Amino acid sequence: MAEKNDRHKVAIIGAGGVGATTGYALMVQGIASEIVLIDINQEKAEGEAMDLMHGASFVPPVEVSAGDYSECEDADVVIITAGAKQAADETRLDLVKKNTEVFKQIVPSITEYTKDAILLVVTNPVDILTYVTLKLSGFPKNQVIGSGTVLDSSRFRSLISNHCEVAANNVHGYIIGEHGDSEVPVWSLTNIAGTPLDNYCPICDYNCEGELEGIGEEVKNSAYEIIEKKGATFYAVSLAVARIVRSILRDENSILTISSYMNGQYGIEDICLSLPTIVDSQGVEQVLNLPLNDNEEEAFVESAEKLKEIADTLEL
Repeated sequence: MAEKNDRHKVAIIGAGGVGATTGYALMVQGIASEIVLIDINQEKAEGEAMDLMHGASFVPPVEVSAGDYSECEDADVVIITAGAKQAADETRLDLVKKNTEVFKQIVPSITEYTKDAILLVVTNPVDILTYVTLKLSGFPKNQVIGSGTVLDSSRFRSLISNHCEVAANNVHGYIIGEHGDSEVPVWSLTNIAGTPLDNYCPICDYNCEGELEGIGEEVKNSAYEIIEKKGATFYAVSLAVARIVRSILRDENSILTISSYMNGQYGIEDICLSLPTIVDSQGVEQVLNLPLNDNEEEAFVESAEKLKEIADTLEL
């Protein structure tokens, strides 16, 4: 990481819907002092930066500009959102080869100017592309992370909170594994105000039988539904990315389900996917091994194996 001071710089590669909205989220929350948008379409980046800066009087002090890859040199965090976006009839994994080729151009352009920044991958399929970024960059494993299932876990909590009519921040639960079709809801550890969900539901006066199981499927399919209805997702994912960046820049040691390199967790190695992880100024501080039940652990391992099969087909 760059030397700590009161100013934090974030470079965002890709000024499309997710990149620009991430800049907006960072700006409104006062997370970064300097935000630079970098895009192959320079005019698009300049226009987004101008639009953001015109709201500077309403937010904490911040500088927003458009630039090129040289702006990564003194960035604390470089966020990668660029790449082909997911079509309504595509899965996230369908994007693998297209976006791997894009990343073969992006990652060396970043590492030409920095070896110290945390690289945060958002582009889908995020787990494979986090792995690709790690291999292409040669960075230490703690410095390369993906947004993973941070958004999925938020969707999970939101749907449970709506069902049980409690605030989402009182629901504690995780989605682990792939950010995609093989993701795993950890029902065995989900709780409301410390009360396991199986114990909470009988006292909440709602009939939960058969309904909660559908929440996991709804989480998995929600992105497809949003893409079908409006063409892309960017608000919630941008808030998720801002949450990750905040934990890095403020050295919070927050536990977030980011995607990172597995090094023996549940017997999984040499692939990136999501588990609750302590995130600080160095990126990954520690990946946590949850006490999963047998079905959850089996599903997590299957998720990892699916990703490894795909990663093994890539030429890196």
